[in-house]
Amino acid sequence: MIVDGFFIAGAIVCALALILGVVAAVIRDHPDDYALLAVAAVELFLVVHAVAAAVRQAGGQAISGEPWEFWGYVLTALLIPPIAFWWAVTDKTRWSNVVLAAAGVTVFVMLYRMEQIWDGALPS
Repeated sequence: MIVDGFFIAGAIVCALALILGVVAAVIRDHPDDYALLAVAAVELFLVVHAVAAAVRQAGGQAISGEPWEFWGYVLTALLIPPIAFWWAVTDKTRWSNVVLAAAGVTVFVMLYRMEQIWDGALPS
């Protein structure tokens, strides 16, 4: 079980992005400002998480798994919200909201895996 504060905060932010994206897809036929802001919040969270992870690692806290794998997940996760945001801004359809919601789910799964790598917990 993961009880890291960063993971819990990230799960909340990602859930908010998912919910707002799905609600916007149901009620709007164009990208919703709240869904766009929620994905921007996911990106902001990921930047803070990456900086905190770098500080923790530089301070001597070792990553239990492979560091290259952890940082690969971090860098990939950092790319997802801007791509979803760009998609939603350029494609003014209902599906843009679905892409924004999918970004929240995808980042959540990657965040879960990052925590597994950091803590050394292997999936069962």
